[in-house]
Amino acid sequence: MKKYFGVFILILIFLGGIVFYQYSRFNDNKLHIVFCDVGQGDGIFIRTASSKNFLIDAGPDEKIIGCLEDHMPFWERDISVAFLSHPHLDHFAGFNYVMKRYNLISFATEDLNNKSTSFQGFLSQLNDKKLRSQHLYFGDSFKIKDGTRFSVLAPTKDFIDKTSPNKQIGENREFASLIILVSYGSFRAVFTGDSQASELNQAILDNSIQGTKILEVPHHGSKTGLNIEILDRLRPDYAIISVGAHNRYGHPNKFTLDLLNEFGIKTLRTDKNGDIEIISDGKNFKIR
Repeated sequence: MKKYFGVFILILIFLGGIVFYQYSRFNDNKLHIVFCDVGQGDGIFIRTASSKNFLIDAGPDEKIIGCLEDHMPFWERDISVAFLSHPHLDHFAGFNYVMKRYNLISFATEDLNNKSTSFQGFLSQLNDKKLRSQHLYFGDSFKIKDGTRFSVLAPTKDFIDKTSPNKQIGENREFASLIILVSYGSFRAVFTGDSQASELNQAILDNSIQGTKILEVPHHGSKTGLNIEILDRLRPDYAIISVGAHNRYGHPNKFTLDLLNEFGIKTLRTDKNGDIEIISDGKNFKIR
C-alpha cells in the first residue's frame, strides 16, 4: 500500500511541476505575439500581459492547433476575439479546427463574403456556435485593462465599395483586407493579411502611423504588398513573412525581399524559422 501511495505522490509532484512551469511561462505579464508556422497561410496568436488570448487568422488546416497548444496553458480554452482578415481559404479554414477545441468568445472580420462552398460551410459552423460576425472598419478599436490596444487601420467602407461593389471576394483576387495595429506601451505591431500596397499605404497615411517595431509583410511576401513609401514611413525593426516552403506562388517575391534588404530591415520567415514569437514588456522586445 505504501508503494502505491509513494507512486501517487510522485505523480502529483510531476503534474504540479508541469502546472507550475506552464503557469510561470504563460503568465509573465508580457505581451506575446506568435506568427504560427501554418504553411502557406496566416495564423497569428496573441496573448496579452493579462493573459487574454486573441487569434488573427487560422491558416489553411489543423496546423494552427499545434501552435496554440505550444503557446497556451493546456487548461485554457477561451479565445477572447478571433479576427479573420479576409475570406480566403488559407486564412479561415483553420478556424474549423479551432472551434472544435477552443471556445471563441467573439468573432470579427470585414464585411466581405466568399461564395465558395468552404467559406459557406465555415459560416454555418459559426452559426452553429451562435457566433455573430462583427464587421470591422477603419477607426474601430478597443483597449483591454492591461493597456493592449487593437486598432483597425483598414479597410474603409469606401474602399470596400470601390474594390468589391457586391461585397464579394473570390479565391484568386485580393482587395480589401483587415489591417490591425496592436500597441502595448511604446511597442507597435502591424498585421496586414493579404492587403495590397495601395490599401496599406492609405491606412498608414490616414492613421499617421510611424515607427513600428514589427511589420507583417502583406500577402506572404508577394510583389504587390509593399513599396518604398510604406517602408520609408513605418521603418519597422523586423519584417515577418508568413509563408509555406516551396509554395506554388513563388512567395516571397524577390522584389519584396530586395526592398526589405535595401531598407536594412531584419526579415524572418515561417518557412525557414518555424513559429516566430515576439515578447514585449511595452518598452523593449525580444524574439524567441
